[in-house]
Amino acid sequence: MAEGLCRHFRGDVIEPYSAGIEKHGLNPLAVKVMREIGIDISGQRSKTVDDLANKVFEYVVTVCGHANETCPFFPDRTKVIHRGFDDPPRLAEGTANEEKALIHYRRVREEIKGYILTFPMALDTK
Repeated sequence: MAEGLCRHFRGDVIEPYSAGIEKHGLNPLAVKVMREIGIDISGQRSKTVDDLANKVFEYVVTVCGHANETCPFFPDRTKVIHRGFDDPPRLAEGTANEEKALIHYRRVREEIKGYILTFPMALDTK
């Protein structure tokens, strides 16, 4: 969701990439809640940090605790920033139905959106 939101709202000033420590596939509920606000992420794919090894980054923003704790080494010129968000799949575990699960995805989507709308200013203040 973060990559899609960043491309949509800040793609004119930031070239975003998303990757995790592990590949989990594209979550259909994430695709659904993004589509609700007019952003299609269905063409994105799950990647690991190793998949982006040839990219040079000015900033790396980790958005979950696990990624922050296991974030690989980046050269000194890369600023690593952690801004944690709840994990919607984990929050949605055991919910009674899809609509209840979507509540978590929507909340986290809006929190990430709010953070991304502060870019690039928030990146320079960390």
